[in-house]
Amino acid sequence: MIEVKNLVKKYGNHTAVDHLSFQIEKGHIYGLLGPNGAGKSTTMNIMTGYLGATEGEVRINGHDILKEPEEAKKAVGYLPEIPPLYVDMTVKEYLMFAAELKKVKKQDRKDEVNKVMKLVRIYDVKDRLIKNLSKGYKQRVGLAQAVLGFPETIILDEPTVGLDPKQIIEIRELIRELAKEHTVILSSHILAEVREVCDHIMIISKGKLVASDTPENMEKQMAGREALEIETRLLPERTEEILSKVAGITNVTYPKSEPGITRALIEAEPGLDVREEIFRAFAREDSALLTMYQQKKTLEDIFLELTQEGGTAYAGNL
Repeated sequence: MIEVKNLVKKYGNHTAVDHLSFQIEKGHIYGLLGPNGAGKSTTMNIMTGYLGATEGEVRINGHDILKEPEEAKKAVGYLPEIPPLYVDMTVKEYLMFAAELKKVKKQDRKDEVNKVMKLVRIYDVKDRLIKNLSKGYKQRVGLAQAVLGFPETIILDEPTVGLDPKQIIEIRELIRELAKEHTVILSSHILAEVREVCDHIMIISKGKLVASDTPENMEKQMAGREALEIETRLLPERTEEILSKVAGITNVTYPKSEPGITRALIEAEPGLDVREEIFRAFAREDSALLTMYQQKKTLEDIFLELTQEGGTAYAGNL
């Protein structure tokens, strides 16, 4: 388990990480999501011991990353956004070197390197110079060094940045494969990627944690703020008169629409489904609805709401 408590990182007058606290439990794929400059990479660098914190602490399996770095780092494998590769080495030479740095026992190194190369599917290029590999293969080599030693937790910073669609799919498959045996934390600002592979999302904005929950719970929690859209041939005044008789409606706005059509966006009390009552209200007045559409909040909508200036507060699992 990883515990991050009141983490602060300042660069002069700029606060990159602002009293950040969260816990990482075993057996999940966590997505650290946020806009560029939100503090994701800084947080990961502190969690892995690459950077020192201004305030706060990180404990990995009970070991403080600053006070007991060797014990803490044994439990973590890290792939930075730019993989730390020695490009004039062959893949196998580099991984043998990385295994030595990670203090893998000498008699076990060859077998473990071969196992990791097969796991991340780079065994067929083991004798090629890293500088001659494609970006996708270089990313896999970086991933292989993170997996060496088979740590409990693997931290990946923007693992698919700069890859083509085929390579992105392959890296996502590798992440799912790794998650069978490891806890995985990955950072990204690509919403589709996080939604695709992660079962828990933490959204960071301006160095602060603004939401932490499963994607499903996050969408459900924000669902109360979804709007219902209707269209009718009645005048706005008549439409408003009918809607005023429906209990639970909290706000109605009338965006522009085509001539002869009134379009209304309806907000109701959280958790209340007013669609049937609206339909019945118009039917009682012998007035037909042309359309009725429930707007669904996507992860993209939630992300924008939570990270924009003066955005909505999240009331879920923080």
